[in-house]
Amino acid sequence: MAEEALTASEAARLVGVAVTTLRTWDRRYGLGPESRQTGKHRRYGPADLRRLAEMQRLVGQGVAPAQAAAWVLGRPIPAARRDGGGHAVAVGSAGPAVRGLTRAALRLDAAELRRIIGGALAQDGVLATWTELLAPALIHIGRKHAATGALVEVEHLISKEISVGLATTEWPSSAARILLACTDEEQHSLALEALAAALAEAGVATRLLGARVPPDALREAVRRAGPDIVVLWSQTRETAHVGQLADVLAARPAPKLVLAGGPGWDGVRLPEAVRRPRSLAEAVGLVTGRQPIESSPSGVRR
Repeated sequence: MAEEALTASEAARLVGVAVTTLRTWDRRYGLGPESRQTGKHRRYGPADLRRLAEMQRLVGQGVAPAQAAAWVLGRPIPAARRDGGGHAVAVGSAGPAVRGLTRAALRLDAAELRRIIGGALAQDGVLATWTELLAPALIHIGRKHAATGALVEVEHLISKEISVGLATTEWPSSAARILLACTDEEQHSLALEALAAALAEAGVATRLLGARVPPDALREAVRRAGPDIVVLWSQTRETAHVGQLADVLAARPAPKLVLAGGPGWDGVRLPEAVRRPRSLAEAVGLVTGRQPIESSPSGVRR
């Protein structure tokens, strides 16, 4: 941001909004210049510009302007209208961007979901978008479903739109030496799709087998592809099949690295050679060699 004080029109141009929008934000939400001098034109300083840029980012991610302004100014966030068919999803301290995404999901607004997800991926990249926006929204919607039995259609729609958004990541032209698969009967593949997209963003190609890969199919895929790295995902304890990890390790030639991802592996005794990343970022680091393989094991969580 520029360090000199700017007029409203200059600030609007720099932030990327119409000057009328800037004035509306000032009039309705008090999002104007901090310093005001009687008889002189109002000028926007660096702190003002940072607030305006954050306001624009949040509104662009689907957050209602009143809520976005309250967040930027550190005020209590006004209650949102329950426009999701009578349901509301509390997101706690996750932030207004997550709130905006869950509201769009509750409305079953596919176009808005696609716009928010696509915009976040383009602006922030896969890692930040998954960690700060997509995973928190999925977690909060999932908790609401677990507590009430409702929102199945919401989960399906937001999962589909996330999958569509992640698939738009440009794929590297290099040979794929990494194999990503869910365990037998494991249907939750979004985290693996996020990992594939994050690796593609880092210039690393993968083979993504997706959900519900039976033992025979996994063994055959490892035999035919001869991957250097295999990531096996389990979302629930019921699908954490250690035997499939043993099958991968027994392949000849054996993969150089085997990762067990997902909360399903919690409390499971794993073969010593298997590593468990704590996050999507750590998984990317292990696969790309930017994270030491000796890092303490834990689970990648959705």
